[in-house]
Amino acid sequence: MTAALCALLALAGVAISIEPVRAQQQGGAQQGFQTSAPYAILMDFESGAVLYEKAADELMVPASMAKLMTIELLFKALAEGKVKPDDEFLISESAWRRGGGPSGGSSMFAALNSRVKISDLIPGIAVQSGNDAAIAVAEGLAGSEGAFASRMTARARELGMTKSTFTNATGLPDPDQRVTARELAILAHHIIKTYPEQYKVFALREFTWNKIRQQNRNPLLTLDVGADGLKTGNVGESGFGLVGSAVQNGQRLIVVVNGLKTSKDRSEEARRILNWGFRSFEAKEVFPAGAAVGEAKVFGGQPGSVRLVAGGPVKVLTPRGSTERLSGRIVYQGPLRPPVKAGQEIGRMRIMRGETQVLDLPVYADEASEPGSLTKRAMDAATEFAVGFVRSKFQKSGS
Repeated sequence: MTAALCALLALAGVAISIEPVRAQQQGGAQQGFQTSAPYAILMDFESGAVLYEKAADELMVPASMAKLMTIELLFKALAEGKVKPDDEFLISESAWRRGGGPSGGSSMFAALNSRVKISDLIPGIAVQSGNDAAIAVAEGLAGSEGAFASRMTARARELGMTKSTFTNATGLPDPDQRVTARELAILAHHIIKTYPEQYKVFALREFTWNKIRQQNRNPLLTLDVGADGLKTGNVGESGFGLVGSAVQNGQRLIVVVNGLKTSKDRSEEARRILNWGFRSFEAKEVFPAGAAVGEAKVFGGQPGSVRLVAGGPVKVLTPRGSTERLSGRIVYQGPLRPPVKAGQEIGRMRIMRGETQVLDLPVYADEASEPGSLTKRAMDAATEFAVGFVRSKFQKSGS
């Protein structure tokens, strides 16, 4: 690391060393804080750092929080131009009977065989948690709710949600429909980041349809925490759950809780976790935008290595007043082979605070590398062969 970067880190009050490696590393985050929620996670939006977690990777019943995936697929279809806000979807007998007024569950109260604009179905789901609206969207986009559920799970995998499985668009009880708190936080992060204009619907305090006015079911919106989304859930098996997001002093946090006994417990725990996160952590910049964070070797390339940069300033959240040392690694599959383009994603930078991973973000080549001369490629090949031979011998001797 250059002297200039060391000086910058010292000014930031952060000690950090960055080491390029070619291996994968896992990490989690945990702080000395307790919640009564059986499942919980608190994530910083900007960095993706997990500030607190409890049973965050255990499968749980999502209830209506599953509707976040229904909405994501609708937002995606709108963004891709496959549907338009003024397009109308039919409230079929299935949507009306299983999700409308006769169902006794959360409903938009859309009329049987009516056609409802997508622009109205969105708040029908986000604000009113309408099962009828969710089923109408599923049938309108995929032809049937079963086909749509398959799309939900496939989309979850695309977003890195490897454990969650969706079997319906509503979150109504099904033994095979399960998610994790961490993956709901990942989904919320994606929706906020990818669809910022559409996301604003989650902050609406109320919505009226069919002359029935309903309040937003998210209790955080009425509390003084800066909340602007996202979705609640409750069925008998799940208990009371919530995926929420709030902003204070320019910092956004995402919270997920589930399995609480009452709606009051849900709102109080979610608020307490958010307030703890805002109060207990502060952001520190460890690299300014455009600063080199490391380098990666390019096999047979000219130049033989490329500088690596992040997509912007690199900030980490640290406990307020902490002098704990940070360490970091740049992880990539190597050696790289030319050509390498400027701006090409090379790997990930992972920053740790002790045993806790506090940042994981992509790094990019700050310069291009073209194929070098035949001599250069031969020398690199000989070096790689020698390193591989030594590594192989070492592994065999230690087996």
